[in-house]
Amino acid sequence: MKSIHGVLLLLITAKGIFESVQAQDQSEFISLACGLVPKSTTYTEKTTNITYQSDANYIDGGLVGRISDEYTTLLQKQTWTLRSFPKGKRNCYNFNLTAKSQYLIRGTFVYGNYDELKQIPEFDLHIGPNKWTSIKLDGIGNGTIHEMIHVLTQDRLQVCLVKTGETTPFISSLELRPLNNNTYLTQNGSLIAVSRAFFSPNPVFIRYDEDLHDRTWIRHLDNESVPISTDLLVDTGNPYDVPQAVAKTASVPRNASQPLTFDWTLDNTSQSYVYMHFAEIQTLKDGEIREFNITYNGGKNMYSYFRPEKLEIKTVYNIIALSSPDGNFSFSFTMTGNSTLPPLINGLEIYKVLHLLELETDQDEVFAMVNIKTTYDLSKKVSWQGDPCAPQSYRWEGLNCSYPDSEPPRIISLNLAENKLTGSITPEISKLTQLIELDLSKNDLSGEIPAFFADMKLLKLINLSGNQGLNTTIPDSLQQRINAKSLTVIVSQTVTLKDNSKKVPMVAIIASVVGVFALLVILAIFIVLRRKHGKSANAPRPTSVPISMVHNEARSFNPAIITKERRITYPEVLKMTNNFERVLGKGGFGTVYHGNLDDAQVAAKMLSHSSAQGYKEFKAEVELLLRVHHRHLVGLVGYCDDGDNLALIYEYMEDGDLRENMLGKRGGHVLTWGKRMQIAVEAAQGLEYLHNGCRPPMVHRDVKTTNILLSEQSGAKLADFGLSRSFPIDGECHVSTVVAGTPGYLDPEYYRTNWLSEKSDVYSFGVVLLEIVTNQPVIDKTRERPHISEWVGFMLTKGDIKSIVDPKLMGEYDTNGAWKIVELALGCVNPSSNRRPTMAHVVMELNECVALENARRQGSEDMYTRGSVEFSHTSASEFSPGAR
Repeated sequence: MKSIHGVLLLLITAKGIFESVQAQDQSEFISLACGLVPKSTTYTEKTTNITYQSDANYIDGGLVGRISDEYTTLLQKQTWTLRSFPKGKRNCYNFNLTAKSQYLIRGTFVYGNYDELKQIPEFDLHIGPNKWTSIKLDGIGNGTIHEMIHVLTQDRLQVCLVKTGETTPFISSLELRPLNNNTYLTQNGSLIAVSRAFFSPNPVFIRYDEDLHDRTWIRHLDNESVPISTDLLVDTGNPYDVPQAVAKTASVPRNASQPLTFDWTLDNTSQSYVYMHFAEIQTLKDGEIREFNITYNGGKNMYSYFRPEKLEIKTVYNIIALSSPDGNFSFSFTMTGNSTLPPLINGLEIYKVLHLLELETDQDEVFAMVNIKTTYDLSKKVSWQGDPCAPQSYRWEGLNCSYPDSEPPRIISLNLAENKLTGSITPEISKLTQLIELDLSKNDLSGEIPAFFADMKLLKLINLSGNQGLNTTIPDSLQQRINAKSLTVIVSQTVTLKDNSKKVPMVAIIASVVGVFALLVILAIFIVLRRKHGKSANAPRPTSVPISMVHNEARSFNPAIITKERRITYPEVLKMTNNFERVLGKGGFGTVYHGNLDDAQVAAKMLSHSSAQGYKEFKAEVELLLRVHHRHLVGLVGYCDDGDNLALIYEYMEDGDLRENMLGKRGGHVLTWGKRMQIAVEAAQGLEYLHNGCRPPMVHRDVKTTNILLSEQSGAKLADFGLSRSFPIDGECHVSTVVAGTPGYLDPEYYRTNWLSEKSDVYSFGVVLLEIVTNQPVIDKTRERPHISEWVGFMLTKGDIKSIVDPKLMGEYDTNGAWKIVELALGCVNPSSNRRPTMAHVVMELNECVALENARRQGSEDMYTRGSVEFSHTSASEFSPGAR
C-alpha cells in the first residue's frame, strides 16, 4: 500500500460531504470562527452542524479580515473570515479549562489573499510556551489543518501565533474538543496528528457529527488494496468511539496472498504512536478464518494471531513511543498459516510526539498576572501575551523570572513604572510569592499602602514613588520589616513613617539588609542555649536512653494519642522482647525486634532517638492503624507511648519483606511467578483499601518492596504507615504537603509540585510491579537507563519480553500475563498522574494476571478471552497487550 500522507493537509470542501446531519451535543465544544464580527455573532455550518462563534472574547488585539470571494465558494463558512496579527511577536488565544483534561485542538489556516498582497505568510504555532508546528501553505487558496491531542497541565490553555519573519501570522478557525482521558495515552509529551485514515470511496473525509469528538478522518485508497463494507451496525463502544462510517468499511489487500502494508515518514528525531481499529464486517462461512500477524519496521513482531471481532471494534496501540533511525515507519498485516482470508483494517491513526520541554509559569502566578493585567487595563502591552515567563525569549516586558530545574518558572521582579496605573494597589500582587523587587513608581495609584507587603517574605524592594494620590503612611507590620532592614520601601523624595513625625530623606530610607545576618546569628545562639537548658531540665530516667531535644520539640507540637486501647508499658515491651534480644531489621524509624505477647509472635518497632520526625510519624501510624483493618494491611497489636520510649507492636510476618525474598535472602528459594502475582494482587488490595475503603481516604506515601511483608505462606501485607496522609478534603483531589518517600519510588509529579494524591501511591506501586517482574534494582547507575522504568522501556524496544523477566524463573511464567503486568506497570509510572490507573483498576488487572497463570498451570494456556476490551494476545514490547 502506498504511503500515508505526512500531515493533515486538505482543501476544505463545503459540497457533497454528508447527505444528512443530525444534531449532537456540542456543549463542551469550543468552535471559533476567527475574525467573525460583531463578536456576538454565531452561525451553524450546514455541512457539519457545528455552531461557530466569534473569537473576540478569547484574544487581545489582532485585525479582522476576509478572504477573496473567488475562494469562498469552495470552503466552509468558518474559513471565510480570519484574524491577523501585524503587531507583536507573539499573540495568544486564552481558554479557562480544567487541568489534566485532554483535548483535541485544531487550527485551520486559509490565506485566500485576504490582504491583497498575494504573499503567503509563514509563521509558528505554539501550545503554551512550546512550539507546536510551523505554518506553511501550498497556495493562496489552499487550506491547512493542524490537529494535536494535548493534556492540560494547568487550568489555563494558550494557543499562540508567533511571528518568525517579515510576513504576518493569521488564523481562520480554532477548535477545541474534549476527549476521554483514558485514550491516546503517552509516556510523555503531546500528540501531533500525522494521519487519520479510513478506507471507503465516499466521502472524502469524515468529521462531526459522524465522529462525536470531531476528529478529522481522511479517505485513503490505492491500487494495492480494495475497500469492503457492510450495512450492519458495528459496536463502537470502546473508549475511542470510532465513527460508524469508519467502522463499517475496511481495507483488504487486492491480492489476498499479499500483506497489507502502510508506510510513512517523519523526521528522524520524531517518535510515533499508532492506533489501529479492527472489526470483522464480513459474514464468515464455515471453516473460514481471518487471522493475521502485525509486524513493523522490518519484521519486528508486534501483534500475533490477531482475529478481528465480528461487528465489534477493537483498538490496538503502542504504549511506548516508536522511533526509527531514518524516520521511516512501515507496518505489515500478514495472514497466518491458519488463515483462509486476508487481513483487514477499518481505521488507522498516526501521531508523532511533541515533547513539551518548556515548563509553564506557576499557575497561581499566571492567574495573578492575568488579573493584574485586567485590573489596570494593560491589554495594550504588546508583549503581555502567552506565558509570562516562558520561553525566556518571549518573557513579558517588566518581568524577571527564576527558572529552577524541573520546576515551573517563578516571577521574581515586576516593573510597572510609568504605565498610567490608577486605583488602589491590587492584592493580586501578594500571590507573586517569590517576588523580590516591585516597582510601581510614576503612576496615579491612590489609597493605602497595603499591609500584605509585610507577608511577602522574599520581597526586598518596593518603589511607590511618584504616585501623588497614594497615602504614604506605612502600616505597622511593614514598618517592622523596614526597621529590621529586611525591606526597602521608597514612597517619595521624603517619606512619612507612621511612628515618626519628621520627614526622612529618601536616601536614608533605602534600608540595608546586612543586619539580617546579625539577626540570624543571634537567633542561632538563642536556639542553642535553649536546647542546652531543655536537656538539663528534662534529664531522662536511668532506665531510658537519652532522647534529643529535636524529639522533644517535635512531640510538643503533636498532642498525645487520645485512645488508651492496646497501650503497652515500656516494661511490658522489655519483657515481650526479652530485653531486645533478637533484631529483625533496622530502618529510618528505628530497630525492629522479635517478641512474644500472649503466646503470639510479634514485631516491636522502637522509635530511634535520632529520628527528628519520629513522634509525628509514630502518632500518624498509631492513629491510622487503630482505625483501619484489612487482611492485607499489617495489623497493630499495640503501642507503647511511655515517656521517651515509643514502640509499635505489630503482628509478626514470618517470611520478612518482599525485597529479601526476591533477592533470595530467605532460604534461597525463588518466588514463583504464581506467588509473585498473588503477592502483587494482595498488596494492591491493601493499597486500594487505603484509597477507597478508609474514611477519610489515605495515601501511603512510601510504597516499596521492603514495606510489603510476607507470611509463612507468602501472604502479603502492606506495612509502615508513618508517612501516610489523609485525603481529600471537601472534594479536593490532592493535598499540598512536604515531599516524603523513597528515591526511585517517589512520584516525579509529586516531587515537582508538592501535590499529593492517591496517584502518587500508584506510581510507587508501578515501580514495585516492575521489580516483581524483573528482580532488578530500582536504580542502577551501571545500566544504560538507571531507573527501572526507563530500563524496561528501553529493553522492550527490542520486542522481547524475555529480556526483562527475572531469569531465575527459567521461563516458568505466562507470557500473556507478563505482557499484561508490564503494560500495567508502565501505565502506573506514567509521568502524568491523570494518565495513571486507579488502584481499583490495578487490582482488576492483576486478578486477570493471576487467572492467566492459573490457567497455564492447569494446562489451558489459551483459556482467556481474546476479545476482551481489556486484554488480548500480543508479543510486542511497544504495543499494548490490551486491544481496547
